[in-house]
Amino acid sequence: MSTKKSAPLNEAQHEQMEYAQKRINQKKKLYYHFVLFLIGSVFLILLNKVFKYGADYNWFKWAILFWAFLFAIHIFNVFVTYKFMGRDWERSQRDKLVQKQQDRIAEISKEVQQKEALDGAIKKKSAWEN
Repeated sequence: MSTKKSAPLNEAQHEQMEYAQKRINQKKKLYYHFVLFLIGSVFLILLNKVFKYGADYNWFKWAILFWAFLFAIHIFNVFVTYKFMGRDWERSQRDKLVQKQQDRIAEISKEVQQKEALDGAIKKKSAWEN
């Protein structure tokens, strides 16, 4: 029997797979946060109303409101912010940083060459004087 080996993923396909996996993980964490929010909210209500913890005040409303605010921020980060600072933004930032490093390396190389040329000129001058 012959076994077919799939062709290795090229770089673009690999990058797309990583991007897809990253987005899946983000959404999975968001859904997990939602379930945790629902269960936690029910627990807070039960704690305040059924178990009479702090029964003189309905503090669970504030706790749930605060948690809902955090959940809204999580939603915003997954669905809105990621579009602005997604893969293309990361790539452009990476390219800018790489270019900045290359410029700095070129500048340092130029300084080293100038210093070597100056040192060479000083050695020639001292050799002429002797």
